[in-house]
Amino acid sequence: MDDERVSRDPTAENETDVEDRPETPKPRRMLLLFAVAGVVLALDLLTKILAVANIEPGHPIWLVGDVVSLRLVRNPGAAFSMATSMTWLLTLVAVGVVIGVIKIGRTLRSPWWALGLGLVLGGALGNLVDRFFRAPGVMQGHVVDFVSVGWWPVFNVADSGIVCGAVLLVVLTLIGLDPDGQRRGVEK
Repeated sequence: MDDERVSRDPTAENETDVEDRPETPKPRRMLLLFAVAGVVLALDLLTKILAVANIEPGHPIWLVGDVVSLRLVRNPGAAFSMATSMTWLLTLVAVGVVIGVIKIGRTLRSPWWALGLGLVLGGALGNLVDRFFRAPGVMQGHVVDFVSVGWWPVFNVADSGIVCGAVLLVVLTLIGLDPDGQRRGVEK
């Protein structure tokens, strides 16, 4: 029996065990998704409250020359003031985005996808708060925008979260990283 122990190569056994062991699944990333969304939502609400309290409509606060300013705008439409008469439809679309992100989030294993979807979710929720709770009424509320950069339309933290999250998701898709954390073309 002592001869068997001496003749066995412990490293060979470990290599075989590693090959035979199934890969442990990556942890789900719902917590990261909700944490990112919560931070974006909190920053959006806080900055909108400060903007409404401190910026007088029609009186911009110039920050960087005549390029960057804070100016209070109530936007009934989407980006670039499109669909201003369809605020209720934009609200329904945003609700659909929130539901879709949460549904996808339940299967997430990639932290990068969780970050991107968290940014989109936080932004959608931030603008939904305005749509539901600001004048002129439920599902028709105007979104508070206050950051103005050059010729770009006035925006807010929620808009930034949506755009940055969407860009990240496009990049992840282009490089082949799936929401489950696997790379396309690599055997699962």
